[in-house]
Amino acid sequence: MNEQLDTPNLNAERIQTPIRPNFSASASVHPPRILLLYGSLRKRSFSRLVIEESARLLTLMGAEVRIFNPEGLPQPDTEDEKHPKVQELRDLMTWSEGQVWCSPERHGAMTGIFKTQLDWVPLSIGSVRPTQGKTLAVIQVCGGSQSFNVVNQLRVLGRWMRMFTIPNQSSVAKAYLEFDDNDRMKPSPYYNRIVDVLEELMKFTFLVRDNQSLLVDRYSERVESADALSQRVNLRSI
Repeated sequence: MNEQLDTPNLNAERIQTPIRPNFSASASVHPPRILLLYGSLRKRSFSRLVIEESARLLTLMGAEVRIFNPEGLPQPDTEDEKHPKVQELRDLMTWSEGQVWCSPERHGAMTGIFKTQLDWVPLSIGSVRPTQGKTLAVIQVCGGSQSFNVVNQLRVLGRWMRMFTIPNQSSVAKAYLEFDDNDRMKPSPYYNRIVDVLEELMKFTFLVRDNQSLLVDRYSERVESADALSQRVNLRSI
Protein backbone atom coordinates (compact mmCIF):
# COMPACT_ATOMS: atom_id res chain seq x y z
CA MET A 1 0.00 0.00 0.00
CA ASN A 2 1.14 3.51 -0.74
CA GLU A 3 1.97 4.90 2.71
CA GLN A 4 1.01 8.38 1.57
CA LEU A 5 -2.57 7.15 1.08
CA ASP A 6 -2.71 5.22 4.32
CA THR A 7 -5.47 6.74 6.54
CA PRO A 8 -5.83 4.54 9.62
CA ASN A 9 -7.80 7.20 11.51
CA LEU A 10 -10.49 7.43 8.85
CA ASN A 11 -13.80 5.63 9.28
CA ALA A 12 -14.12 4.23 5.76
CA GLU A 13 -17.80 3.45 6.25
CA ARG A 14 -18.59 7.10 6.96
CA ILE A 15 -16.52 8.91 4.36
CA GLN A 16 -18.49 10.12 1.34
CA THR A 17 -16.67 11.21 -1.79
CA PRO A 18 -18.42 14.30 -3.21
CA ILE A 19 -19.57 13.53 -6.74
CA ARG A 20 -21.78 15.47 -9.15
CA PRO A 21 -24.67 12.95 -9.25
CA ASN A 22 -25.25 13.53 -5.53
CA PHE A 23 -26.46 17.04 -6.27
CA SER A 24 -30.10 17.68 -6.98
CA ALA A 25 -30.98 17.39 -10.65
CA SER A 26 -34.28 19.25 -10.20
CA ALA A 27 -34.83 22.83 -9.15
CA SER A 28 -37.49 24.18 -6.81
CA VAL A 29 -39.98 26.42 -8.59
CA HIS A 30 -41.33 28.44 -5.65
CA PRO A 31 -40.00 31.98 -5.05
CA PRO A 32 -36.90 32.12 -2.83
CA ARG A 33 -37.97 32.78 0.77
CA ILE A 34 -35.91 35.65 2.20
CA LEU A 35 -36.01 36.88 5.82
CA LEU A 36 -34.73 40.38 6.55
CA LEU A 37 -33.51 41.61 9.96
CA TYR A 38 -32.60 45.13 11.10
CA GLY A 39 -30.98 46.49 14.24
CA SER A 40 -32.59 49.70 15.50
CA LEU A 41 -35.92 50.69 17.05
CA ARG A 42 -35.60 54.41 16.33
CA LYS A 43 -38.63 56.00 14.68
CA ARG A 44 -36.49 56.77 11.63
CA SER A 45 -34.23 53.76 11.71
CA PHE A 46 -31.86 53.75 8.75
CA SER A 47 -31.14 50.03 9.08
CA ARG A 48 -34.91 49.47 8.83
CA LEU A 49 -35.13 51.80 5.82
CA VAL A 50 -32.35 49.85 4.10
CA ILE A 51 -34.16 46.61 4.87
CA GLU A 52 -37.45 47.98 3.52
CA GLU A 53 -35.68 49.13 0.35
CA SER A 54 -34.04 45.70 0.10
CA ALA A 55 -37.43 44.00 0.49
CA ARG A 56 -38.82 46.01 -2.42
CA LEU A 57 -35.88 45.05 -4.61
CA LEU A 58 -36.02 41.37 -3.65
CA THR A 59 -39.75 41.28 -4.36
CA LEU A 60 -39.06 42.80 -7.77
CA MET A 61 -36.48 40.05 -8.33
CA GLY A 62 -39.08 37.40 -7.59
CA ALA A 63 -38.49 36.59 -3.93
CA GLU A 64 -41.04 36.12 -1.16
CA VAL A 65 -39.89 38.38 1.65
CA ARG A 66 -40.66 38.81 5.31
CA ILE A 67 -39.27 41.43 7.69
CA PHE A 68 -38.98 40.70 11.40
CA ASN A 69 -39.80 43.65 13.67
CA PRO A 70 -37.64 43.28 16.80
CA GLU A 71 -39.80 45.60 18.91
CA GLY A 72 -41.06 43.65 21.91
CA LEU A 73 -38.44 40.91 21.63
CA PRO A 74 -37.19 40.29 25.21
CA GLN A 75 -33.57 40.10 26.22
CA PRO A 76 -32.23 36.53 26.24
CA ASP A 77 -32.71 34.72 29.58
CA THR A 78 -35.43 37.13 30.74
CA GLU A 79 -38.20 35.04 29.13
CA ASP A 80 -38.38 31.50 27.79
CA GLU A 81 -38.65 30.43 24.17
CA LYS A 82 -42.46 30.33 24.37
CA HIS A 83 -42.59 34.13 24.24
CA PRO A 84 -44.63 35.12 21.13
CA LYS A 85 -41.86 37.26 19.62
CA VAL A 86 -39.30 34.52 20.12
CA GLN A 87 -41.60 31.99 18.46
CA GLU A 88 -42.25 34.40 15.58
CA LEU A 89 -38.52 34.90 15.03
CA ARG A 90 -37.71 31.19 15.19
CA ASP A 91 -40.54 30.30 12.84
CA LEU A 92 -39.28 32.86 10.32
CA MET A 93 -35.74 31.53 10.62
CA THR A 94 -36.98 28.03 9.83
CA TRP A 95 -39.20 29.30 6.99
CA SER A 96 -36.41 31.20 5.24
CA GLU A 97 -34.02 29.94 2.57
CA GLY A 98 -31.90 33.08 2.62
CA GLN A 99 -31.51 36.12 4.84
CA VAL A 100 -30.43 39.77 4.80
CA TRP A 101 -28.96 41.25 7.97
CA CYS A 102 -28.51 45.01 8.40
CA SER A 103 -27.30 46.70 11.57
CA PRO A 104 -26.12 50.18 12.44
CA GLU A 105 -22.62 50.53 13.83
CA ARG A 106 -22.64 51.56 17.46
CA HIS A 107 -19.37 51.87 19.42
CA GLY A 108 -17.61 50.02 16.61
CA ALA A 109 -19.94 47.04 16.68
CA MET A 110 -23.42 45.81 15.78
CA THR A 111 -26.21 46.99 18.04
CA GLY A 112 -27.54 45.06 21.01
CA ILE A 113 -30.95 45.07 19.30
CA PHE A 114 -29.51 43.11 16.41
CA LYS A 115 -27.42 40.71 18.48
CA THR A 116 -30.42 39.93 20.70
CA GLN A 117 -32.28 38.57 17.68
CA LEU A 118 -29.49 36.16 16.85
CA ASP A 119 -29.03 35.17 20.50
CA TRP A 120 -32.60 33.85 20.53
CA VAL A 121 -31.84 31.47 17.66
CA PRO A 122 -30.10 28.24 18.73
CA LEU A 123 -28.05 26.14 16.34
CA SER A 124 -30.69 23.45 16.66
CA ILE A 125 -34.33 23.27 17.70
CA GLY A 126 -34.97 19.60 18.27
CA SER A 127 -33.84 17.95 15.04
CA VAL A 128 -34.16 21.19 13.04
CA ARG A 129 -31.22 23.55 12.50
CA PRO A 130 -32.99 26.80 11.64
CA THR A 131 -30.09 28.59 9.93
CA GLN A 132 -27.78 25.84 8.67
CA GLY A 133 -27.20 25.81 4.93
CA LYS A 134 -29.08 29.04 4.25
CA THR A 135 -27.68 31.98 2.32
CA LEU A 136 -26.87 35.31 3.95
CA ALA A 137 -26.16 38.87 2.80
CA VAL A 138 -24.73 41.41 5.27
CA ILE A 139 -25.18 45.19 5.24
CA GLN A 140 -24.36 47.96 7.69
CA VAL A 141 -25.32 51.60 7.99
CA CYS A 142 -22.94 54.20 9.39
CA GLY A 143 -23.62 57.54 11.04
CA GLY A 144 -20.29 58.85 9.82
CA SER A 145 -17.56 57.70 7.46
CA GLN A 146 -17.67 54.25 5.92
CA SER A 147 -16.69 51.37 8.15
CA PHE A 148 -16.72 47.59 7.83
CA ASN A 149 -16.68 46.63 11.52
CA VAL A 150 -20.28 45.44 11.56
CA VAL A 151 -20.29 43.49 8.30
CA ASN A 152 -17.12 41.73 9.45
CA GLN A 153 -18.82 40.76 12.72
CA LEU A 154 -21.95 39.63 10.90
CA ARG A 155 -19.83 37.38 8.70
CA VAL A 156 -18.38 35.72 11.79
CA LEU A 157 -21.88 35.14 13.16
CA GLY A 158 -23.09 33.81 9.83
CA ARG A 159 -20.28 31.27 9.78
CA TRP A 160 -20.99 30.34 13.40
CA MET A 161 -24.63 29.76 12.50
CA ARG A 162 -23.54 27.57 9.56
CA MET A 163 -24.81 29.87 6.85
CA PHE A 164 -23.42 30.54 3.38
CA THR A 165 -22.51 34.22 3.50
CA ILE A 166 -22.19 35.63 -0.02
CA PRO A 167 -18.93 37.38 -1.03
CA ASN A 168 -20.49 40.79 -1.70
CA GLN A 169 -21.54 43.19 1.07
CA SER A 170 -22.60 46.79 1.58
CA SER A 171 -21.68 49.56 4.00
CA VAL A 172 -23.65 52.81 3.70
CA ALA A 173 -21.72 55.83 5.01
CA LYS A 174 -23.59 58.84 6.43
CA ALA A 175 -26.84 56.99 5.98
CA TYR A 176 -28.88 60.02 7.06
CA LEU A 177 -27.91 61.69 3.75
CA GLU A 178 -28.99 58.74 1.60
CA PHE A 179 -32.77 58.91 2.12
CA ASP A 180 -35.28 61.46 0.90
CA ASP A 181 -38.22 63.00 2.79
CA ASN A 182 -40.34 59.97 1.88
CA ASP A 183 -37.78 57.61 3.43
CA ARG A 184 -36.81 56.21 0.05
CA MET A 185 -33.15 55.65 -0.76
CA LYS A 186 -31.69 58.15 -3.20
CA PRO A 187 -29.86 57.11 -6.38
CA SER A 188 -26.18 56.65 -5.49
CA PRO A 189 -23.28 54.21 -5.63
CA TYR A 190 -24.48 52.95 -2.21
CA TYR A 191 -27.89 52.13 -3.69
CA ASN A 192 -26.27 50.39 -6.65
CA ARG A 193 -24.11 48.33 -4.32
CA ILE A 194 -27.17 47.13 -2.40
CA VAL A 195 -28.73 46.06 -5.70
CA ASP A 196 -25.50 44.15 -6.45
CA VAL A 197 -25.65 42.42 -3.08
CA LEU A 198 -29.28 41.39 -3.45
CA GLU A 199 -28.80 40.09 -6.99
CA GLU A 200 -25.93 37.98 -5.71
CA LEU A 201 -27.98 36.72 -2.78
CA MET A 202 -30.72 35.57 -5.15
CA LYS A 203 -28.23 33.76 -7.38
CA PHE A 204 -26.59 31.95 -4.47
CA THR A 205 -29.97 31.05 -2.99
CA PHE A 206 -31.03 29.42 -6.26
CA LEU A 207 -27.74 27.50 -6.32
CA VAL A 208 -27.82 26.35 -2.71
CA ARG A 209 -31.40 25.81 -1.60
CA ASP A 210 -32.01 22.45 -3.29
CA ASN A 211 -28.73 21.05 -1.94
CA GLN A 212 -28.68 22.38 1.62
CA SER A 213 -28.61 18.98 3.31
CA LEU A 214 -25.84 17.72 1.02
CA LEU A 215 -23.68 20.83 1.35
CA VAL A 216 -23.74 20.84 5.15
CA ASP A 217 -23.42 17.07 5.61
CA ARG A 218 -20.27 16.55 7.71
CA TYR A 219 -18.05 13.53 8.16
CA SER A 220 -17.44 14.37 11.82
CA GLU A 221 -21.17 14.35 12.52
CA ARG A 222 -21.75 11.13 10.59
CA VAL A 223 -19.09 9.44 12.72
CA GLU A 224 -20.55 10.92 15.91
CA SER A 225 -24.04 9.84 14.94
CA ALA A 226 -22.83 6.31 14.22
CA ASP A 227 -21.13 6.10 17.61
CA ALA A 228 -24.24 7.41 19.39
CA LEU A 229 -26.39 4.86 17.60
CA SER A 230 -24.00 2.08 18.56
CA GLN A 231 -24.12 3.10 22.21
CA ARG A 232 -27.93 3.10 22.21
CA VAL A 233 -28.05 -0.35 20.62
CA ASN A 234 -25.51 -1.69 23.07
CA LEU A 235 -27.43 -0.27 26.02
CA ARG A 236 -30.57 -2.01 24.86
CA SER A 237 -28.75 -5.32 24.55
CA ILE A 238 -27.38 -5.23 28.13
